[in-house]
Amino acid sequence: MAIRVYGIEVDNKEQALRMLASVGADQAGRGWMAPKMVHRLVMLEGVRPKQANIIKQEMLGKGGEAAVARGVIDCSVSETRVLLMGTLKQYEAFLAKLRLQPFGLADLAGRIRDVLAAREGLPPNDLDCRGKTIRIGERTLVMGILNVTPDSFSDGGRFTECGMAVERAKQMVAEGADIIDLGGESTRPGYTPVGEEEEIARVIPVLEELVKEIPVPISVDTTKALVARYALEAGAHIINDQWALRADPAMPGLIAEYGVPLVLMHNQKGTEYNDLTGDLIAYFQESVNIALAAGVSREKIIIDPGIGFGKTVSRNLEALRRLRELRCLGLPVMIGTSRKSTIGKVLDLPADQRVEGTAATVAVGIANGADIVRVHDVKEMVRVARMADAIVRGQGAYASG
Repeated sequence: MAIRVYGIEVDNKEQALRMLASVGADQAGRGWMAPKMVHRLVMLEGVRPKQANIIKQEMLGKGGEAAVARGVIDCSVSETRVLLMGTLKQYEAFLAKLRLQPFGLADLAGRIRDVLAAREGLPPNDLDCRGKTIRIGERTLVMGILNVTPDSFSDGGRFTECGMAVERAKQMVAEGADIIDLGGESTRPGYTPVGEEEEIARVIPVLEELVKEIPVPISVDTTKALVARYALEAGAHIINDQWALRADPAMPGLIAEYGVPLVLMHNQKGTEYNDLTGDLIAYFQESVNIALAAGVSREKIIIDPGIGFGKTVSRNLEALRRLRELRCLGLPVMIGTSRKSTIGKVLDLPADQRVEGTAATVAVGIANGADIVRVHDVKEMVRVARMADAIVRGQGAYASG
């Protein structure tokens, strides 16, 4: 019989261990070889030449590689990006040496180690939503969108009457929604801002009924601390802030006061980026630091790359392709691509004909590490998520049979 030859891929150490077990390697050997199978790229920004020279020397000495700017060797540049390339085994030896170096490199070693650990993936965990618990990381969670606004881009005006809004929420729960996201202000392109009083008037009556009628956590989509306070007093379980604590200085303290889970979404004015992932990570790190300084628990934070916000069509697609890179923050990731204009522009379709395009973005998002998907078409996207989970997470009756 001819020897078969074929390539394989492993994404993390756990997969490497499983692959080695399939070969028949003994347990001790699996533990030794698995870190050699997983290759990682890590980008460092703002590195001074004297730091970069030490980093490159130490990484090369362990069999890895480090790309730096041409002017690093003679210090003709003031700073550089450094792209580290190596296996987990090489990083282990490299970081042990880096911890012994001066110029702030010992602290840097710890930060690189954190990024590598986060890239391995978050273990499933329970998120306490003020008495209601959702399981993050075991399967993809589906957040159903409930807009009580007259001008939302997709379903504006359909659910402004309280009774209809409650019935729609019940329908989404019956279809498999794990969370309901209630919003009282449209954020479509060219939207008209809504005052606090108007947003409260739209959201609170519906919320008061929802907390009595539906069993799943209710998220309130707002950037205003006063609206969030009224919502939390009325029983909301999650706050979804589309400006990541930057729109209202009172929001961080309020979130800490109530101990509520928080979604931080990336947003910006304009569409210019240096490096998309690098800029998103810097943005999230700043918002997370704001939250932590106010007393918010890191375990309560979820991040959202903000598809459709402050990004061109090509940047939105890039964000989905590179979604896995956000894992380095060690936080659950949510995406909201449902019926977005990017889908409309790619497929040349109106908002009410974008279900297939949404399905593609949801499936790709899950494959690239999304933990929660925020959608309008709950029944269809629950099916997409379950199928994607069977492939990506090995979930379901047929996933391992």
